[in-house]
Amino acid sequence: MGKGKFSWPSGATYEGEFKSGYMDGKGTYTGNNGDTYRGQWVMNLRHGRGIKSYVNGDLYDGEWRRGLQEGHGKYQWKNGNQYIGEWKNGVICGKGTMIWTSGNRYDGYWEDGLPKGNGTFRWADGSFYMGNWSKDPDEQNGTYYPSGVSPEATLEWDPQQVFNVDLSDCKICPGEKVSIMPSQKKLAVWRSSKAVDSSVRPRRMSVDGRVSPGAMNMWDDGDCSFDSTDGDSIMGNFDESLLDAGQQNRPPRIVKRQGETISKGHKNYELMLNLQLGIRHSVGRPAPVASLDLKASAFDPKEKVWTRFPPEGSKYTPPHQSSEFKWKDYCPLVFRTLRKLFKVDPADYMISICGNDALRELSSPGKSGSFFYLTNDDRYMIKTMKKSEVKVLLRMLSAYYNHVRAFENTLVTKFYGLHCVKLTGPTQKKVRFIIMGNLFCSEYTIHRRFDLKGSSLGRTTDKAEAEIDETTILKDLDLNFIFRLQKSWFQEFRRQIDRDCEFLEQERIMDYSLLVGLHFLEKSMAGDLIPSGARTPIGDSEPEGAPQLSRVDMDQLLVDPSWWASVKLGQNMPARVEKTVRRNDWEFQQTGEPTGEFFGVVMFFGVIDILQDYDISKKLEHAYKSIQYDPTSISAVDPKQYSKRFRDFIFKIFAEDP
Repeated sequence: MGKGKFSWPSGATYEGEFKSGYMDGKGTYTGNNGDTYRGQWVMNLRHGRGIKSYVNGDLYDGEWRRGLQEGHGKYQWKNGNQYIGEWKNGVICGKGTMIWTSGNRYDGYWEDGLPKGNGTFRWADGSFYMGNWSKDPDEQNGTYYPSGVSPEATLEWDPQQVFNVDLSDCKICPGEKVSIMPSQKKLAVWRSSKAVDSSVRPRRMSVDGRVSPGAMNMWDDGDCSFDSTDGDSIMGNFDESLLDAGQQNRPPRIVKRQGETISKGHKNYELMLNLQLGIRHSVGRPAPVASLDLKASAFDPKEKVWTRFPPEGSKYTPPHQSSEFKWKDYCPLVFRTLRKLFKVDPADYMISICGNDALRELSSPGKSGSFFYLTNDDRYMIKTMKKSEVKVLLRMLSAYYNHVRAFENTLVTKFYGLHCVKLTGPTQKKVRFIIMGNLFCSEYTIHRRFDLKGSSLGRTTDKAEAEIDETTILKDLDLNFIFRLQKSWFQEFRRQIDRDCEFLEQERIMDYSLLVGLHFLEKSMAGDLIPSGARTPIGDSEPEGAPQLSRVDMDQLLVDPSWWASVKLGQNMPARVEKTVRRNDWEFQQTGEPTGEFFGVVMFFGVIDILQDYDISKKLEHAYKSIQYDPTSISAVDPKQYSKRFRDFIFKIFAEDP
C-alpha cells in the first residue's frame, strides 16, 4: 500500500504506487525483456494514460484500458514511421493517420490494424487516392487525383501496395505479460489445492453461497513454499482450513428464477410458439454479409417483410402445430446489423429464444401494460409493445444505430429485433414485441434492484419491508446507497451518461430510468451484510493488528485477468457502495447522508425505457399534475428538463471511490 518498489527474480521491476496489494496508481514497470511502461495502473493492469518504450526502439504514448492500448494514442516505429489515432483491444482500430518517413500518409478509418472504410492516401508530391479501403481487392474502390507535377509516375499504382509493401514493416510489438504478484500466486495455489479437512473453523460465505477467500488467515500456523514458472519462490503462511475452498468456489447456484414457465395450457403458449417460429425464420433466412455502413432506405419505416405461416407449412416456412398466423419483420437489415455490431452470434441467438427450453413470463405486466418474457438462459428479454412505441423506435432508429455504433460503452438498452405476430380469426389481433438484452444476465445473484429517474412523486415501492426480496424493483426514495466507482471508470461513466442523455434529449425522449443491480460480495452466517474491511470472528484469537486482505482483493474473479478483461461499463463492475440514511424530518429527501459504512459489490446498470416521447398525453399529464404537485417532482416533464434533472440526480448518487 502506498509508494514502493517490487523486484522479481526474473529481472522485472515495478516502482510506483500500490493499493491493497496491487500495482495501482502511477508507476513504472520494466519487464525482463527490457520493455518499460510509465503511467497509470489499475489492479496490475495498464489502465489510463501511459508511455511504453519497447526494447527494439518503438514507442507508444497514449491511452490504455485493461492492459491494452485503447482510445487515442501515438505509436512511433524505430525507423520514424508513426501512427496517430484510435486504438481498440491493443490494435489500430477507428479513425487515425499513418505517416511514413518518405512523406506519404494515410488518413482514414482502420480495422484490425489495416485500413478499412473511407480513407485517403497522399504522396509527398501532393497527389492522392481517395476511396473505400479493404484488404479484399473486390471491396476496394476509389479515385486517383494527380498533383499536376508528376502524375504519370503513379497512375499505374495499385492500392493493395499499401497493404503488401507500405505496411509490411509497421508491425505493433506484442505486449509482454506482467509478472504475477505474490498474493495472486498464493491464491492460484489455493484455488488448485485439493480438499482437506475444513471442519476446524467456520468460513465466511459470499451471499450466493460461495466460500469467501477474505477469511484467509495469513498469520496462522503451517508454513508453505510455492515455486512459480518464472523462478520466483514465495514463502508465506496459509490457513489450511480454507484449502478446500478452491473446490467449492463456484457451486451450482440455487436461485429463485423470475417468472412462470410458458408450458402447454398456458394462455400465451401459442403466441410463444409463433414467436419462436418467426425468429427462427428471420434469423435463419440467408442474407448477404451485412456492412456496418447502411443506406438510408434500410431505416425506412415501410421497410418490413410479412411472412405467412400456415399450419401445413409452405415453400418458405415449416409445418407447425399452432394456428395460422402472419409474421412481420421491421427493418430486418438494420436489426441484423445491430446484432452483428453487438457481437451476437446468430446460432446462439436462435438457440436462446427458439431452443427446446420455454420462455418465462414475468408474473405481472409493467406499468405501461406491456408483458415481459425472459429466455431460459436469461440472456434476452422480450417485451410486448404499443403501436405508439413502435412508431417512436422506427422514427429514431437511424439515430439510435449511429449512437450505439459510435459509442461502444453506451448504456442505453440494446435492441436486437422488432417483430409483429398477426393472429388469424375474427379478432385479427396484432402483438408487437421488441427483443432486448437482459441487463441482469449474470452468474451473480442480483440482491438489490433500483429503478432511478431523479423524480420524487410516487417514486417509492408499494411493498412492506417484509415483502421486499431480490426481485423487488426499488425506486428513488428507497435508495439508501451512494455508488462509488474507481476513478477511470467513474470518469467514463460521467462521459457516457452525458452522451446518452444528449442523444435521448435530441430524440425528444423522456421518462427513462437508470436500472441498477447490486450483488453484495459478503454476508455473515447469520445473513447480515459484512462491510468491506470488516473482520469476521473465526474462532481462535488472532494477533492484534494482524493484516487482513479484503474480500475484493482476494476474490478469485477480481484477480483473474481474463475476468477483469470481461468487465465493461455497466457490466460485472467491481465497486463499493456507501450506506446512507435519510433525515426523519424530510420525507422526500432524494439522497441520504453518507454513514461511512462501505460494502463490496459487483454492479450492473443501464438506461432503460427509452421509447417514451414527449407526446400530447405526457404534456397533458404534466399540466394536470403541475396543478396538484411541485412540477419538479413529477416524471412527465419536457425532455430537456428531464435530461438535466436525471443527470443531476445520477451524479449525486454516483461518485469516485477515494
